[in-house]
Amino acid sequence: MDKELEKEAVTEEKLTEETKKENLDETTEQAAADDTDEQEPETAEESAEVKLQKELDEQKDKYLRLLAEYDNFRKRSAKERLELMETAKGDAVSEILPVLDNFERALGTETQDEAYKSGVEMIFKQFGDALSKLGVEVIDPTGQEFDPNIANAVNQIEDENLGENVVAQTFQKGYKVGGRVIRYAMVVVANP
Repeated sequence: MDKELEKEAVTEEKLTEETKKENLDETTEQAAADDTDEQEPETAEESAEVKLQKELDEQKDKYLRLLAEYDNFRKRSAKERLELMETAKGDAVSEILPVLDNFERALGTETQDEAYKSGVEMIFKQFGDALSKLGVEVIDPTGQEFDPNIANAVNQIEDENLGENVVAQTFQKGYKVGGRVIRYAMVVVANP
C-alpha cells in the first residue's frame, strides 16, 4: 500500500506540475496576445509610415534621375546643335573657297587699270572680312615647322637656309572653322 500511496502522490505531483505548466503556458499566450493587440495598431501605423516613406524615396529617386537625364539630354542636344552648325558652316565655306583663291590670283596678276585692281582688292578684302565674321581662320604655315594636322606636303626641297622639317612655301592656303580644318594647306617642306 505504501507503494500505491507513493504512486498516487507522484501521479498527483505530476498532474499538479502539468496543470501549472498549462496554466503558465496559457498565461504566457494570453500576455503575448495582449501585447500583440496593443502593438498591432502601432505596427500597422509604423508599417504604413515606412511603406509611404519608401514610396516617397523611390519617387524622389525617379524624379532626380529623370531630372539628371533631361539635363544631360539638353546639354548633349546643345552640343550637337553647335557641332551641326559648325559642320554646315564649314561645308558652305569650303564650297566658296575656290572663288576666294581666284580673287587672290587676280590680285597677283599685273594690270594697267588701277580702278580694276582697286575693285578686286576691295572685293577680296570684303570677302575676307565676311569669312572672319563667320569664324574662318586662314592656315598659312610658311616658315613654321611642318604639321601634318593642318597641311599636306606636296613636295620636298633641300635648303640650307631653312631648318629641318620647315615649310618653305605654301602653294594653297588652308582654312579652318572653329577647331575643324575644312581645307588643308598644300606646302613644300624643306629638309625633311
